Amino acid sequence: MTLPDPASGQAVRIVEVGPRDGLQNEKTIVPAAAKIELIDRLSATGLQTIEATSFVSPKWVPQLADAAEVFTGIRRKPGVHYPVLVPNEQGYERARAVGADEIAVFTAASEAFNQKNINASIDESIERFRPVLERAKADGVRVRGYVSTVLGCPYQGDVPVTDVVRVAKRLHDLGCYEISLGDTIGVGTPGKARAMLRAVAAEVPMSALAVHFHDTYGQALSNILACLEEGVAVVDSSVSGTGGCPYAKGASGNVASEDVVYMLHGLGIATGIDLDKLVDTGRWLAALLGRSSGSKVTQALAAA
Repeated sequence: MTLPDPASGQAVRIVEVGPRDGLQNEKTIVPAAAKIELIDRLSATGLQTIEATSFVSPKWVPQLADAAEVFTGIRRKPGVHYPVLVPNEQGYERARAVGADEIAVFTAASEAFNQKNINASIDESIERFRPVLERAKADGVRVRGYVSTVLGCPYQGDVPVTDVVRVAKRLHDLGCYEISLGDTIGVGTPGKARAMLRAVAAEVPMSALAVHFHDTYGQALSNILACLEEGVAVVDSSVSGTGGCPYAKGASGNVASEDVVYMLHGLGIATGIDLDKLVDTGRWLAALLGRSSGSKVTQALAAA
């Protein structure tokens, strides 16, 4: 397989998940004003998709209890999508009430993880958001689907590829325009990532697939490259490498957006993103959180 060819107009779209997936695991509450500034800064970098927040119960994710305030406070840039995560019809109604026009739903390929995460089986989780998908279709709202634990589960261990394929296909058949395949605990390696993606792409069009890697074992960029070589053209990442999973013990942050963009630009692949502005935003966020940036690119620039 070959990488996307910029000469042919092909590019890779980055889905920035920092404001939601990145911040939800932070124990110290980040003020709504800071979340709004983060999204506005990201909007100015050239990103086309920024996951803004999550309309889950504040009891389960207190960090995102201000979802409505944040979503109504951001400056929505024309041409940029701002999807929000919703777990059920109540979340959908809250999201629609503030003007969200793209949502994301989520499940896992691991039965054990689903039970720990949302206290439901895979089938039950899908049945919960089936009415959400029906309403979204009627309302003209785009729906993205997440499948987590595609390369391993903290409770179950190995996850059969057949389970990943089955769940991804169900989400696509139900109307999700794009399915993000997530290595929630970052245990994947390039060979396993490639094999998993090939198996899913045999049942779901590659154009409808995205990859989402955590960097627990330092394999995220290698895994992304392997998947790019298979033809995937959408990559999830988080500015400054923020994130983790509150239900996956030991899972480190998402792969840093700065590092993904640096790699893609080095390969001659277009992203439409201003790397300097993205690095500045990552530095700003790291300072806000009181830590050093999780981006290797930013670390190298600071040491230069």
